[in-house]
Amino acid sequence: MTLNSKIPAGPLEQKWTRYKKTAKLVNPANRKKLDVIVVGTGLAGSSIAASLGEMGYQVKSFCFQDSPRRAHSVAAQGGVNAAKNYKNDGDSVYRMFVDTLKGGDFRAREANVYRMAECSLNLIDQAVAQGVPFGREYGGYLNNRSFGGVQVSRTFYARGQTGQQLLLGAYQALMRQVGKKTVQLFSRHEMLDVVVIDGKVRGIIVRNLDTGEIERHAAHAVILATGGYGKIYYLSTLAMGCNGSAIWRAHKKGALMASPSWIQVHPTSLPQSGDYQSKLTLMSESLRNDGRIWVPLKQDENRAANDIPEEDRDYYLERRYPAFGNLAPRDISSRAAKERIDAGFGIGPLKNAVYLDFAKAIKEQGKQKIEEKYGNLFDMYHKITGYDAYSEPMMISPSAHFSMGGLWVDYELMTTLPGLFALGEANFADHGANRLGANSLLQASVDGYFIAPYTIANYLSNEIHTGKISTDHAEFEKAELAVKKQIDELLQIKGNKTVDYFHKTLGKLLYDYCGLARNEQGLQYAIAEIKKLKQEFYSNVMVSGQLNSLNTELEKAGRVADYFEIGELMCYDALTREESCGAHFREEYQTADGEALRNDAEFQFISAWAWKGEGEEPELIKEPLTFEEIQPTVRSYK
Repeated sequence: MTLNSKIPAGPLEQKWTRYKKTAKLVNPANRKKLDVIVVGTGLAGSSIAASLGEMGYQVKSFCFQDSPRRAHSVAAQGGVNAAKNYKNDGDSVYRMFVDTLKGGDFRAREANVYRMAECSLNLIDQAVAQGVPFGREYGGYLNNRSFGGVQVSRTFYARGQTGQQLLLGAYQALMRQVGKKTVQLFSRHEMLDVVVIDGKVRGIIVRNLDTGEIERHAAHAVILATGGYGKIYYLSTLAMGCNGSAIWRAHKKGALMASPSWIQVHPTSLPQSGDYQSKLTLMSESLRNDGRIWVPLKQDENRAANDIPEEDRDYYLERRYPAFGNLAPRDISSRAAKERIDAGFGIGPLKNAVYLDFAKAIKEQGKQKIEEKYGNLFDMYHKITGYDAYSEPMMISPSAHFSMGGLWVDYELMTTLPGLFALGEANFADHGANRLGANSLLQASVDGYFIAPYTIANYLSNEIHTGKISTDHAEFEKAELAVKKQIDELLQIKGNKTVDYFHKTLGKLLYDYCGLARNEQGLQYAIAEIKKLKQEFYSNVMVSGQLNSLNTELEKAGRVADYFEIGELMCYDALTREESCGAHFREEYQTADGEALRNDAEFQFISAWAWKGEGEEPELIKEPLTFEEIQPTVRSYK
């Protein structure tokens, strides 16, 4: 298979403008004849469903939560990027493009990255019009702060609730269309398969999570906006319900998965405190603007943080990366923390954390100023840990967070399955091997508000004579039977180990061998162990309850079954990429001082993977990356 990214010709800064000029349109009278399914109601899902509904398409919106407001976009804290240059500190669309491309270690398409930076200019105005309460200066102007990997202030924020506030804006737009009856909302429904008819995606199979009923839904196009799969590690910053099943089921129907091993580990999570935990809590990266990260110079230090004098502290990010200091990118900051912890300098009861210290900022700016910026984050930290971060340093630790990998999509955000689109974190497109902070909310928003409405219309322009898609087609019957068969098999195993046992075991295996660091021997071991664990799962998992009722164990079992296959592909992907880049750190490929060693001569491509069947090795298909505007350089933040 040859991958066609469909990147428009012409200068980089004109590609998106040229695409919009030449894209085919659907006239308003024809839009009401076309059905679109949107799976997911986070920022990407709500914004595209609202946008298409406003345009007059007939939209069905699905989420497994009880309300679209519970989508995981709500958890993003620190901000959303836009190259507005409000601080007059040298920012521009081009600088944001360069920062993002460099931050992703030159493993993303130039055209996609530039488009995201270009579209960022419109997003803030749209969000303000929706009522998003961004932070403001005393005079009323919108305020900015910095995030990791950049040297300008381009991050707009609503205290530590930016994701929640942006999602409420998108939710209001969505519910307006629900009220106008252009959008039908199906909450508490989980997508279990896509339906392909004559080479095009024509619908989905879903399960009503309250009644257990299996349903068929047809459309002329399907959009997946279902987020990432970082919860595969079990302990992560993601909510318990987050999963990778929607994109994985699509992958097994023919949509390629790209760069699955590129998963970001966030440097500022609360550390694990015991085996009883099911998730970890994210503390916003924005805290690194004013907080200084350090560990004791002495191994196994037992003194309280405030009792350790300055001369006995190692501000290791400031020492190793003086140009960026505590604002070094997430992948670099996380690896640096792990290196210090593994070397015996970790702090806290389990010696698995580092300090994030605000004493200097409070002394210089005053406690009230820090409260204005981060008050709710400090309150959250106090509520969870019992410690007051105004009077002693926070304890933080790296934690699995964001998936740069996802379904392969072209410039139009369409997968290799015609009629199936993937938006936001569900695709691989904009971040390369490492996402810069505050680019996640940006990508999800611009995909839904400003990009997909054009590209989906271009596809649907050829569907106006298709007529209604019937759910009576044999392919719907076949997909429904396959879904029911898998569910029945899970319910019939009746073993003696819980679903959570298998998820925890898989998560630890992946974190140890395909986490912050990887090597050939460890990855081969992980692949073999995942296969054994999967075999044990299908012979000894206990899934209680019934099909035709509320059954959370059944939900989890289906998702963990997919995680075995996703995890195996992650390891294959990491094994074949014999270089270190971004979040992918192969221990065999590093510089003398422990930095990532990229290999542009042999690995300047996107790894796209095809499902070849149960028990078969996946097929690697390469999309070469070409750089015309800027040439890849050694990624240094020193």
